Amino acid sequence: MADALVQSAIAHWGPRFVSNGVALTDFEEVTASIGTWNDWCKAWSARAALHEQMGRDALAKKKLLSAGEHLQRAGVYYHFAKFVFVHDIAQMKAAHTKAVECRNLALPFLEPAGERVEIPFEGKKLFGILRKPVGVARPPVMIMAVGLDSTKEETEAYERPFLQRGVAILVFDGPGQGEAEYDIPIRGNYETAVKAVCDFIETRQETHGDLDASRIGLWGVSLGGYYAPRAAAFEKRVKACIALAGPYDMGDAWTGLPDHTREAFRVRSHCKTQDEAKRNAATLTLKGVAQNITCPLFIVTGKQDRIVPWQDAERLSREVKGPCELLIVEDGNHIANNRPYRWRLQTADWMAERLGVAPR
Repeated sequence: MADALVQSAIAHWGPRFVSNGVALTDFEEVTASIGTWNDWCKAWSARAALHEQMGRDALAKKKLLSAGEHLQRAGVYYHFAKFVFVHDIAQMKAAHTKAVECRNLALPFLEPAGERVEIPFEGKKLFGILRKPVGVARPPVMIMAVGLDSTKEETEAYERPFLQRGVAILVFDGPGQGEAEYDIPIRGNYETAVKAVCDFIETRQETHGDLDASRIGLWGVSLGGYYAPRAAAFEKRVKACIALAGPYDMGDAWTGLPDHTREAFRVRSHCKTQDEAKRNAATLTLKGVAQNITCPLFIVTGKQDRIVPWQDAERLSREVKGPCELLIVEDGNHIANNRPYRWRLQTADWMAERLGVAPR
């Protein structure tokens, strides 16, 4: 019988994996083969390698659309191999490296194609992916802020509805996330990273003329559902914001988090102990900040969320000063990934309208 961590993963992560690109049968087969949490990364990396090889074979045969799809899927599988596997950093980094490699290989062959970008940040670099809708000369752009255990390699399924509606996306790894997690720890003032991304968009408009820096949206998922509204309170270039299942105050939520979530937060905070991590968590708060959010805000939460209480979303909706829509999915889990049809298309329509895109 699988250990408790694996059983918890099977019980709670299936909807997220499947809605973000993992084939259902792969999820069932891989998780059934895992006896202990120590086997998680290896098992998922092995299945990812099958998809990677199909992608490389298709690439060699010049079947570029197929190559892009296979390699994109491989990147998602490698990502899920590493995403909270923080007790074995060497193994986690090896899977992470493959996730980044596969998505980078896929980018030119996706529809629309993607471009890896480098964003200057405090003397270092943040890495992102820019994708622009087909046939739109100067589209608005939506910045995508990922969460504690998500990265830019997981987000293709999230990106697609916005691209289809004429909105460019720029998803990036910020402090404590993805490619930045090894050098830049988690911070409460995530607005510093979003400011750097907005600056990049303005520079991009000046040098390439292919984005409209006057129409910037912001989107965040899970912990990114805190990061996005937090940044919107300070970065007034953001014209509209979507917050998906983010905590109102990470310090208040700390004791209710699953063990593996707290440990991932500790590692990505670059803290030695859980007590240090808890102190850092207390800096991730919307207290005294939420009332500074004046741009339109769309908040989504699941009422059955075991990680972030739905009341956090309700509190945020009460405190903001700008227009706000709150969608509580009654039978939704964390991010309501078990009911993606209840909010993914709706939020894309909402953002496109707020950024001045004609309905499609």
